[in-house]
Amino acid sequence: MTDPTTAEQSGRGEPRADCVVDSAGGITFDIAVMDATEPALVLRRRGGTAPADELRLPLTPAGEGHLRAVLPSTVELAEGRWDAYVDGRAVEPGVRDVRALVDRVPEEGRVTARVPYPTADGRLAVRSWVRAPHAEAGDITFGAGACTVEGALYGAELGPGAVAEARRGGEVHQVPAGGGGGRFAFTLRYDALAEPPVEGEQLWQLWLRPDADAGPVRISRILDDVWDRKNICVYPEHRGEGYRAAPCYTTDNDLCVRLTG
Repeated sequence: MTDPTTAEQSGRGEPRADCVVDSAGGITFDIAVMDATEPALVLRRRGGTAPADELRLPLTPAGEGHLRAVLPSTVELAEGRWDAYVDGRAVEPGVRDVRALVDRVPEEGRVTARVPYPTADGRLAVRSWVRAPHAEAGDITFGAGACTVEGALYGAELGPGAVAEARRGGEVHQVPAGGGGGRFAFTLRYDALAEPPVEGEQLWQLWLRPDADAGPVRISRILDDVWDRKNICVYPEHRGEGYRAAPCYTTDNDLCVRLTG
């Protein structure tokens, strides 16, 4: 794979892309660029070194000084963060039309989700998720010292022995999970996780085991237009004896429970 060059090194300004996303996960990139010696938009998976971690999409004229690239929903894009380049130059984010992702209901089985977004340093990237099966977190409600999580399950069915699991390192705490018709729900008491003393911060990952013989499925929220829920979804904090607890999301939109002493 070629290494990206900076705008200062190349002596050219960075190209800028407007994005339109369809409900199936396809993305159209309309790119304003003065010139492009290599007719391709390159998506490169952050931290990847294998040939499969780079995807080249042909650029075609789109009129008014724009070039267009299309990422079809049928093209594989592994889970991760994919940075966009043209001629080794980072692409700047323009207008992003991601309305089709809101309240999206995927087909049964393998779930994929893709959201173009602006990085912290002002570049365009695509966040991609690939989950099979997938547990999509929905409403979270609160009682005395507990939270109840509801959601949708894709690619599996709840059966006998279904449980939700809170995991931290080698520790696993299980609670019964119920539901049906592609839905799940469970209630988790915070004090079951808060064995005293709680020191510093503890992050308990939430998983769903659909039946006694099934493997665990990570509980996340990825079926909308939000690429990073960590600082967007903030939930009420419970104050227990010697600890505080609240559900939270990671930067990868995985659901957890955070305990602090």
